[in-house]
Formats: sequence, C-alpha cells, structure tokens
Amino acid sequence: MHSTTEVRTETIGSSLLITIDRPKARNAVNAAVATQLAAAIDQLEADPALRAAVLTGAQGTFSAGMDLKAALAGESPEIPGRGFGGLTRAQTTKPLIAAVEGWAMGGGFELALGCDLIVAADDARFGLPEVGRGLIAAGGGVIRLPKRLPYHLAMELLLTGEPVSGERAGQLGIANRVVAAGETVATALQLAERIAQNAPLALAAVKNLVRAADGAPEEEAFAVQGRLMAALAASADVREGMTAFTERRSPVWQGR
Repeated sequence: MHSTTEVRTETIGSSLLITIDRPKARNAVNAAVATQLAAAIDQLEADPALRAAVLTGAQGTFSAGMDLKAALAGESPEIPGRGFGGLTRAQTTKPLIAAVEGWAMGGGFELALGCDLIVAADDARFGLPEVGRGLIAAGGGVIRLPKRLPYHLAMELLLTGEPVSGERAGQLGIANRVVAAGETVATALQLAERIAQNAPLALAAVKNLVRAADGAPEEEAFAVQGRLMAALAASADVREGMTAFTERRSPVWQGR
C-alpha cells in the first residue's frame, strides 16, 4: 500500500484502489487531495500491469465535494487541464470505477460522474447543492448529468440541489450496481477484474471513441473509429485475441 497525506493507493490484482483519506473533513477535496488524486491517476496510466482503478472514500463517505474552508483560504481544488480533484477533466485511457458509500455531494458527485462506472451503496446520497451556495456544479455536473439522465430529471437535481439515494440513483441509471452498505469496493473490484480480462488497447480505444463521438457529427465519429480500428488491427493483441479464440483458451494480452 502506498500512502500520501490525503490519498491512499493500493494494488489489488490488476486494479488500483484509490482512497480519499480525509474522514474528519468528510473526504472533501482541497489542493492536496487534487494533487494526490492526479498523481494516483498518473500511477494508473504509467503501470502496464494495472488495468483499471476503483475510486472511493475512507470511513463510509465518498466525498463531500469541495473543501469550502480551504477554498475560502485561497486553495484551488482543481489541477490545470485535469479539472476538479485532478480527475473530472483528465483524459484517462484506463477504466475508472467509483465505489460510493455515504455522501457524494457537489464535487464528490462530479468525481463519480467523471468515472466510467459507478457502484453505489443503497443508502448513499448523491447531490449537486451548488445552487444553494450561489454557484453551479462546474466540475462537470451541469455538463454531464443531462447526458446521463433525461432532461427533466437532470434539471430537477441541478435546480433543486436535493440529493437522491443510491437506490434511486440505480433506478435512474446513474449507478451500474446498487449494493448493501460496505460492499461497494468489493463489487467495484470485481467489475474491474472482469474488465481487465479484455484487451487493454481495445478498452482504451472504447474510451477514446466515446469521448470523440460525444456531440460530434456521425461522419467525424466514424473517421475517428476508422483510425482506431486500423491501429487495433495492426496490434499484437488482436492477433492474440483471435488465436486464443480458435485455440479455446484465455488470451494473454501484451498491450501492444
């Protein structure tokens, strides 16, 4: 296990477990958390043995969002080019899974929305209360939530600022899995290991294409897809995938 002041990382199988560790501050994001989360993402991206990451918070709370006291003191919870918490605008190539226990409020919810999958405890609470503080959810909440929910449901959450439970988040399609409290990390790690069975280059290509196709004309999206497919077709992994299928064995991915 690697520990910094505010963030812990631990390698479990082929996954990196990233834990925001400021329980006395409800895992609120200050400058140190943002810097250390960005470093954890760098660790994930740099290590070819790591295939996915699970992001969670210590002691039963995901994150209360921006540390308002730190912000009032002049600290920034953003990293240039990477967004809030060093994550919400990061262009990651490996899958990220949020394991949400307790509160995911404001920027905490936005950190979860910045991940590719969300596992929620049934009693978790997701909310974007920024409008009650004279702000908007500028860490991706206003931009991303209407893409994940029907317009009127997204606007209700954004305009009222009222939270919803993990159970409701699952019903709305925000969460991929809803489990009992205390089980989110284990469930998220299981999902990560399932994802890791697939080719790393193909997983990265999926993320790249989904980003490129977002709001782009269809022809542009297909052009990007064509370039990605050409690269995949020339890779050792695609040959390994096809060979393993014909030989009825599990593939051994090389990531090249």
